[in-house]
This record gives sequence, structure tokens and C-alpha cells, in this order.
Amino acid sequence: VQLVESGGGLVQAGGSLRLSCEVSGLFSDDHAVGWFRQGPGKAREALACLNDDGYVYYANSVKGRFTISSDNAKNTVYLQMSSLNDEDTAVYYCAADTYEKPCPHAMTGNFQLFNYWGQGTQVTVSS
Repeated sequence: VQLVESGGGLVQAGGSLRLSCEVSGLFSDDHAVGWFRQGPGKAREALACLNDDGYVYYANSVKGRFTISSDNAKNTVYLQMSSLNDEDTAVYYCAADTYEKPCPHAMTGNFQLFNYWGQGTQVTVSS
């Protein structure tokens, strides 16, 4: 199983970015994918999660600004981010697992339910 993130970079405050997470080694309909981030000096936090049952979960800090979506034909999950501010500066990770319905648990900090992680992509928001 391999996850590869892309799309990070430098963006001005108020701007937008779209991150991509290409998943290989898992069938598109039997796993959940989540987006997480870790800012400088901060703990890792869950941002958005697409459960294996199709339900989507968002952290309050990004609800209304970030959108998770998937393209099963490309085995890719996206995180569209808008209205970015300096608090969004972090390394962004995607993670996947076949554990049944892990998202509600991951959104409350139970990250170990996700066994497969990407290498991360840096997002820096300049003010």
C-alpha cells in the first residue's frame, strides 16, 4: 500500500490550494481515507475523513473551508482548501485503512486506526 500526497506549496492568506492523495494497493470501495496535519510545535490533528460507508467528517476548524472528495477511477482523494490563514501552515498527510468505519474515531484523535500514511506535503500560508 502506498499513499503519495501532492499539491502543497506557498500560498497567500485568503488563497486556496488543492491537495491530492493517490492511493495504490487498496480497492477504492473498501477503505477510508483521511487528511491530517501537523503544524510547527503542534500536535497532529484530523481535518477531514471519507469513511468506507461514504460518510464525510470534518473538524470544526476547517468546516466550511475544506472539502474532501474522491475520484475512484484515479484512486485519488482530494482536499480542497480555501480561505487559508497562517494557522493552516503545516505538513499535511493523508492516511488510509481498511478498518471498518474508522473516521469517527480518527476525528477524535484515534489515529492508530489508520495504518497507511503518506510522506506529507508542506503547506505554508503567508500573511
